[in-house]
Amino acid sequence: MNKPGKRKLQLSLHTKIILLIGIVVISSLLVTNVLISRDIASQTKHSLSEKVTDIGRIVANSVIVIEGLTGKRDQAEIQTFSNRIKDLTNVSFVVVLDMNLIRKSHPIPSRVGQSFLDREDASASLSGKEYISIAVGVLGEALRVFTPVYDYDGKQIGVVTVGIALDDVGKAVKQSRSVIYLSMILGIVIGIIGALLLARHIKKILFGLEPFAIAKVLEEQNAMLQSVREGVIAVDREGIITLVNSEARRLLQLADSSEEIVGKCASDHMWILEETLRTGKAQLDEHYSINGISLVINCVPVVVDDYVVGVVATFRDKTEIQQLVEQITGIQLYADALRAKSHEFKNKLHVIQGMIHMGYYDQLNEYIKQISIQHQKEIGFIVRRIKSTVFAGFLLGKISDAREDDVELILNEESYLAETEDSELIHSLITIVGNLINNAMEASIQAEVKKVELKIEQTEEQILIELTDSGQGIPPTFRREIFVKGFSTKGENRGLGLYFVTQHVDKWKGEIAIHSVEGKGTSFVIALPYKMKDEYDD
Repeated sequence: MNKPGKRKLQLSLHTKIILLIGIVVISSLLVTNVLISRDIASQTKHSLSEKVTDIGRIVANSVIVIEGLTGKRDQAEIQTFSNRIKDLTNVSFVVVLDMNLIRKSHPIPSRVGQSFLDREDASASLSGKEYISIAVGVLGEALRVFTPVYDYDGKQIGVVTVGIALDDVGKAVKQSRSVIYLSMILGIVIGIIGALLLARHIKKILFGLEPFAIAKVLEEQNAMLQSVREGVIAVDREGIITLVNSEARRLLQLADSSEEIVGKCASDHMWILEETLRTGKAQLDEHYSINGISLVINCVPVVVDDYVVGVVATFRDKTEIQQLVEQITGIQLYADALRAKSHEFKNKLHVIQGMIHMGYYDQLNEYIKQISIQHQKEIGFIVRRIKSTVFAGFLLGKISDAREDDVELILNEESYLAETEDSELIHSLITIVGNLINNAMEASIQAEVKKVELKIEQTEEQILIELTDSGQGIPPTFRREIFVKGFSTKGENRGLGLYFVTQHVDKWKGEIAIHSVEGKGTSFVIALPYKMKDEYDD
């Protein structure tokens, strides 16, 4: 039996990010500090050397020093001027020497008039040479520059030496390094704070999930993706398939193994994916045929920062969708018919209730007789001419619906429809006639004579449906476009009725024709194959 081992310390993603970034930041700053510290001393000394050189040249070219050394000005002014420059520039000393290296100025007044202490070091400056040296003087060890002084004729008349005590140089180096140390500490603090903020941001992006939880969610989503009834295909920016679910493989009649599909070029299977990737425009509810299967496909580009990085396509078998649409459309038409009948019944019921309340019993009796006669006449005619009970009930509902809108819907006296065993064909008829009647009623409602006439003629193998309205007609420019999906002159979210009509006509391999006269009305004529029952009542 294995002994239980020690449980490994499990660090959260938040902690790992902070530790990793903290280590990287601290290591980087430490290495940077070492590299910079090596060079900081020489850079500081070089900077101070340039400073004393510039000061020496300024003093050597000053009028006070030149005229003081040539006797044109009181030499006491040189002492005053030199000390003032020293105080303003924060150097240790500014000393002016004549050609005998006798001091004309010095921070210690008692040293004025005395010989320069290190004559050997200063002797080279008497030959017009400017140089920097480090030596011990009256004020201690210092970094100093020797700059020759020339009169207006170009003749050397003295030397200016400007120096900074090495103790001050050391302080400057330490001060420069302290800035580096402070920057390093500040960088570490900022790095740690940044690591904390980054870790929180990443956790927020990941919805607070740990990697193992993300893996679990991914597995669950993949399982859901494989179980949906829609086919799903995803491609990357190169047009390579990166994801295919099982339903997509079934619909596309591809191999069972996803490894044989993923990684292939999308254009080899569905060119519409490549087109969407190229144009960056979504293609919604498009009809697409592949391997003998008719599909309804939606291709949507995946856009990140205004760039198309891929395409996701979902699709279903067109036959399945058509069956669903037919069911929904039929139910809606049935519901509209029932609503119209119910509303008409309530209106008549209110009239009857009012007559009873007012005691008009004779008038009530006459009113009920009229309703009964009209109802029997209307129902009797339709039942005699339309043998399909479903379609007959539908027509009665549409007649009541039209009556509500003050539109006269007439079934032509010569109309006849035998019963059929194909219930699917009846549902298609309801969709076709229902949408045509709806459009005709909307067209006629603004006319003086609000009239819609339906005529159904039948032979042994087909039926002929003719629907005429009294509307304003359809302009010639619109007659080809009215059957296009989404086309409508009545506003948004319209333009599906005639599209469904053409879909059902095409489904049964029928024909549709339109005749319209502007200002007089429109007629639709539809021919469909129709198989009657072997026996039916005349």
